[in-house]
Amino acid sequence: MTDDARIPPPAAPHEKDEREERPRGLLEDAWAIAKGMGTVWKQTFRRDNTERYPQEVAPIPERAHVGRHLLNRHENGLEKCIGCELCAFACPADAIWVEGADNDPEHPTSPGERYAEDYQINYLRCIMCGLCVEACPTRALTLTDYFELSFTSREEAIWTKEQLLTPPPELGREGRELEG
Repeated sequence: MTDDARIPPPAAPHEKDEREERPRGLLEDAWAIAKGMGTVWKQTFRRDNTERYPQEVAPIPERAHVGRHLLNRHENGLEKCIGCELCAFACPADAIWVEGADNDPEHPTSPGERYAEDYQINYLRCIMCGLCVEACPTRALTLTDYFELSFTSREEAIWTKEQLLTPPPELGREGRELEG
């Protein structure tokens, strides 16, 4: 059996299709307009919902991670990042730059053989998708709930390893010394 045999033939022009709509009358058109205007009037006289941000910061859901990145440390102070560059490879926006180096056995920076010598995130490119967090094998990189980021130049939007190792302040607090 060919593919053409399964397709039903088109209806003849003189046959009526049961899916055709019947013509609407004046009352039906007037009722549709009245329903639409009812929605307009309802929205016009409703009470406004004004948020007083930044004076009052509404709590965001606990599992919502929509803010800036944080490079974590172990309890002993060593960095969790081992410089594997998987976060940079996973980033679809190419916003992360990681340069790994061999760890000094005398004074280690991280517990592995390597560490991140240079770590940068360009927040002008970052789309906050979280793929970098999922790619990290040591959970060194996490997304926080601190979303109050603003930059006045391109240079300020590129965060270095030292800035990313500093935990963000609470929402609504002044934490401008971290930025730029």
